[in-house]
Amino acid sequence: MKVETHVDLSSSLSFHVPALATHYVQVDTDEDVRDALLYAQRNRLEILILGGGSNMLFHNDFQGLVIQINSKGIHVLIDDGRRLEVAVEAGEDWHEFVLKSLENGWGGLENLALIPGCVGATPMQNIGAYGVEIKDVFSWLEAIEVSTGLLKRFNLKECKLGYRESVFKRELKGEWVIVRVAYRLDRESTLKTSYGSIENEISDINKNELTHLDVANAVIKIRNQKLPNPNVLGNAGSFFKNPIVKEADFNSLKEGYPDMPHYILEGGLVKLAAGWLIETSGWKGHHRGTHGVHEHQALVLVNHGGATGQEIWSLAQDIMLSVKEKYSIQLEPEVNQISMSTT
Repeated sequence: MKVETHVDLSSSLSFHVPALATHYVQVDTDEDVRDALLYAQRNRLEILILGGGSNMLFHNDFQGLVIQINSKGIHVLIDDGRRLEVAVEAGEDWHEFVLKSLENGWGGLENLALIPGCVGATPMQNIGAYGVEIKDVFSWLEAIEVSTGLLKRFNLKECKLGYRESVFKRELKGEWVIVRVAYRLDRESTLKTSYGSIENEISDINKNELTHLDVANAVIKIRNQKLPNPNVLGNAGSFFKNPIVKEADFNSLKEGYPDMPHYILEGGLVKLAAGWLIETSGWKGHHRGTHGVHEHQALVLVNHGGATGQEIWSLAQDIMLSVKEKYSIQLEPEVNQISMSTT
């Protein structure tokens, strides 16, 4: 294990904002993780776990040890001919794993194609798209405790997966390092095509001949049309969560905005479309020179080149205030904010 100092992180971050780590290390195995944690403890360093760098915005440099997870491996643990349990190391690229699953005929992940990031972040964020979330295919994960180095397996209930949430972002934040995740896959899983514009993309395919790969290709096409490639234009995908409100509050809003997109949830709750709220508040395509709001998707904040994390965060705050003033709805960022004093 080689710890480097004063490492430029910008190329590892999908926003491509300037950020330095005073200490940095790549880890490939569980023992590497334990060694890195021990190094941080002995040197009294704060730690930050970095995967694909696709869901975080650095406001400034990080005064501590950045541990980048680089572990690789895909292991089929159970296979009864139809259903499988597949364990994947946390450092595997998520989209590449989805494609490999589809090549093998494993269904269940096709709606989650082209989501950037690594496998380890998928349960932490409970990533989701087009009617599917990780909790729908999750089996278990293994994580190493920061304070002791012990390995523990967490089941679905223990992870408390919610809308872009998990126990690792709340009660256990900063206490565990996820090192591998296991998924329940199914060669004959039901295709989910009713969400978004998937139906339009597959309309020319005979329903009896439709495959998991067809659905994934539709999702990839839609995402490429709506979302900018972070390798070309710095961004972290959807910057804000879709807000969830009480049905009574939604009914009041609907009186003034009858065309407001919404999704009825259980328990008297309604999910609203953050992109619509932002767009109708006048922010779509907003440009501040080095950064702004994407011209095709108001949920996406972009770095045109030369922007700092603090500048992008300032724009996000302006958007949140604007939506709050117009709709009395408080938006929350989906992207993790990394802010630490540089003094």
